[in-house]
Amino acid sequence: MKETLGREELQRYTSLFWKIIIGGVAFAAIFILSIGLGLFGKLPSFRDLENPKSNLASEIISEDNVVLGTYYVQNRSNVRYEDISPNVINALISTEDIRFYSHSGIDFRRTFTIIFYNLIGKKQGASTITQQLALNLFSERAKNPVKRIIQKLQEWIIAVKLERNYTKEEIITIYLNTVDFGAYNTFGIKSAARTYFNTTPDKLNPAQAAVLIGMLKGPSLYSPTRNPDRALARRNTVLDNMRKAGFLGDEETETYQQTPLNLDFNPSTYNVGPAPYFRAMLKKEIQDIFEEQSITKADGTPYDLDRDGLKIYTTLNASMQNYAEEAQKEYMQELQKQFNAQWKGRKDPFKDFQQLLDQGMKRSDRYRQLSAEGKTEDEILRDFNTPTKMTVFSWKGDIDTLMKPIDSIRYYKLILRNSFMAMEPQTGYVRAWVGGTNFEHFKYDQVKMGTRQVGSTAKPFTYAVAIDNGYSPCMVVPNEPVDIEGWAPNANKPLPGSITLKTALAYSQNYVTAYMMKQVGATAVSTLIKKMGITSEVPAYPSICLGTFDASVYDMVGAYSAFVNHGIWTEPTYLLRIEDKNGNVLYERKPKVVLALNEQTAYIMTQMLKGVVENGTGSRLRYKYGLSNPIGGKTGTTQNNSDGWFMGITPQLVAGAWTGCEDRAIHFFSTNQGEGANSALPIFGLFMKKVYADPKLHYSKGDFEPPKGELTVTWDCDAYNQQEQSQNMQQN
Repeated sequence: MKETLGREELQRYTSLFWKIIIGGVAFAAIFILSIGLGLFGKLPSFRDLENPKSNLASEIISEDNVVLGTYYVQNRSNVRYEDISPNVINALISTEDIRFYSHSGIDFRRTFTIIFYNLIGKKQGASTITQQLALNLFSERAKNPVKRIIQKLQEWIIAVKLERNYTKEEIITIYLNTVDFGAYNTFGIKSAARTYFNTTPDKLNPAQAAVLIGMLKGPSLYSPTRNPDRALARRNTVLDNMRKAGFLGDEETETYQQTPLNLDFNPSTYNVGPAPYFRAMLKKEIQDIFEEQSITKADGTPYDLDRDGLKIYTTLNASMQNYAEEAQKEYMQELQKQFNAQWKGRKDPFKDFQQLLDQGMKRSDRYRQLSAEGKTEDEILRDFNTPTKMTVFSWKGDIDTLMKPIDSIRYYKLILRNSFMAMEPQTGYVRAWVGGTNFEHFKYDQVKMGTRQVGSTAKPFTYAVAIDNGYSPCMVVPNEPVDIEGWAPNANKPLPGSITLKTALAYSQNYVTAYMMKQVGATAVSTLIKKMGITSEVPAYPSICLGTFDASVYDMVGAYSAFVNHGIWTEPTYLLRIEDKNGNVLYERKPKVVLALNEQTAYIMTQMLKGVVENGTGSRLRYKYGLSNPIGGKTGTTQNNSDGWFMGITPQLVAGAWTGCEDRAIHFFSTNQGEGANSALPIFGLFMKKVYADPKLHYSKGDFEPPKGELTVTWDCDAYNQQEQSQNMQQN
């Protein structure tokens, strides 16, 4: 009897056990099926897996295929598998998922091993690369333990789907394109390689790859910039993992472990990097183009430069852009010292400019913020006169200081600004664009957006009209005061006696320029200026011959290019085309071309502009900067030395530089220092020296190409004088 009861009880326990087991398995199956059906949260469809969505940075690419910068919400750029160094892949697999090539998305062996380790207090992660990709692409890590369990099962399901739909190479590529590398919003291996080592993913050596893969465990904790010691230790751990996996030999591993981090930190932010003014201007222009031309995605939604991974191809040359920025920084430090020396010792240089200070204060972000907070005018003034910690710009680097906000406005009013642009006259392609002195502190682009009075750089336009009307550069004119309908120019250091037109331009003589304006008329000069691409207002007043109108560096460089390009004005072009992330062309730029000037007149103007450099106001290009090849140019200095200009021309490159303060009322007291020959020309000189020293650029040092056929304008003054004598004898 007891034996029978014992057997029945055993059967009952056995049946209960199997019911629990089967029930548990069934529950787990139903639970997993429910997750798979999306009852605990929507899972990605097959189409989602085929086309995973992520925010892709749009890249601004130079003509020499250098990424100048990106527009992004997440600084992410995709890269192909074949463009990733094997060192990166080996470091990733040996550290994150050693059985990556043998499992189907879930490494059950590692999972159960990790459960054991966690039970004994050694916490480790069990996610495969495919599971981590699932988390990166479609969700954020849940903090609630219950939700995290559900999420983990979702990752398993997604991982299996990914393994079915992608090859192992595709999975590892998508993973490396999506992972977070911490600082400066850097996502993906391409952005990380550029940010931390200023290179491309295919060129990463084992040590560099180990640094980046080591960061995946904790981008902030193992950041090589914030925590270099931890990053170094973590790198060496990854290198050792590569050794254990057979990807590195013992000696090779030891060699790499003994090297320093060797960072070449190149953060991609809007404020730093090459051509920041250009990038900011270009973004606004592209947005306007898309809106004006109704360029949208297939579904009709607008493109987002910060998310859609566009490729923006520009004409800028990365090397030349670097040379332009170097030239500006090199000389402006010296010029700022000259400027500061002139203002030194004046107790209050703004005594006569209180209005400028008031305007500067009211235009500041600080003033607007305090006003928005409801502060009274008295409270705002107290705030501006209370010392506070701030960082201010200097040419030697940012300075952390304690300063009254009102004093910071006074300080910045005395900082010289500068802009520079260079382009090829035949194509119109802009090769360098320096819109200001420091984009982080001064956002306003002074190449295209800003206009300033052009001074004597306008004089060639008047001479061009004169040459076009039959006047010879050898014509002799009395260098004396001229009156045109009640307007008369100032003296401007006149050369004594009568001089030729070419001499008058070389030495920037106001009287002779005004004399020629009287001969040809303001309307003709104004018409030519507009025809040569100046878009700002140029009224037909006699004074425009001395440059009393405002223009941008962008327009002036385009205008001078017409002299070099046989009288043909080609629109300055900096945007070539825009492609979507799949390489489809969305927009292509076609520059405008206008015949602005007679070919022979244009050539004569290049010769007259050469005279400015050979023996006139631009001669320091020869004796100080050693530029002995054929170069022309024109200096420009406006009233009170408020603006300094230099326009330089060579057969293959035209450039313009401007220097001045934010307000025209603040300027050099000395013309010797404030004139364009001192405040702007040196930047052109330094730039051209760097350009000619670079053999990769292939810019010729040859002469300007003469027009086809015989010149009808006499350039040789001896021949011209003989012609004049002959004509006089015939008339007599």
